[in-house]
Amino acid sequence: MKISIAIVEDEKNYNNALKKIINYQDDMRVVAQYFDGLDALENLPDISPDVVMMDIQLQDMLGIEIIGKIKKQLPDTQFIMCTSFEDDEKVFNSLKAGAMGYLVKGESMDKILSSIRDVYNGGAPMSFSIARKVLSHFEKKLPEIKGFDELTQREKEILELLSQGLLYKEIGDKKFISIDTVKKHVGNIYRKLHVSNKVEAINKFNHFKN
Repeated sequence: MKISIAIVEDEKNYNNALKKIINYQDDMRVVAQYFDGLDALENLPDISPDVVMMDIQLQDMLGIEIIGKIKKQLPDTQFIMCTSFEDDEKVFNSLKAGAMGYLVKGESMDKILSSIRDVYNGGAPMSFSIARKVLSHFEKKLPEIKGFDELTQREKEILELLSQGLLYKEIGDKKFISIDTVKKHVGNIYRKLHVSNKVEAINKFNHFKN
């Protein structure tokens, strides 16, 4: 099974370059290319790709808006923001909308390809400069701990493994459950902790432990 990828990017040369290098890989293929937000908004729910490479600043709308509108229709699709913007507001709005990765344009193709594999396997890949912003943001603003007591023992165990950096597949192997079951547990964890991504969930867990 190849990782199915959709590219939403209005810079045609960059969009086509991504498609070419992705399709050259043995384990992934591009199933759709979109050059504007409206086209992506209308068609992504029908395609349901494993991963979407999403530009933030499209000519007709923000990529963040697209994720906000279709994320519920695509619960198993992972979004990676790929952009030239590094300002805090866009970073955090992307993560709140449900993006699991955030790459700055200019990253090597190797980094982009490894990020696609990483996010598909339950990771949250970010460019180094973005990861630093996220960490410093959480150091300044400690989240309120809510919902931890609602977690089942299994959910707490999975959250502990997530905080150790394990991917969904590794958690599944360790707990003898399928990746889909892990994803369902993670969805329940997010709902109970009132978070929208793994970074926030792990941060709450770490503060609870401390």
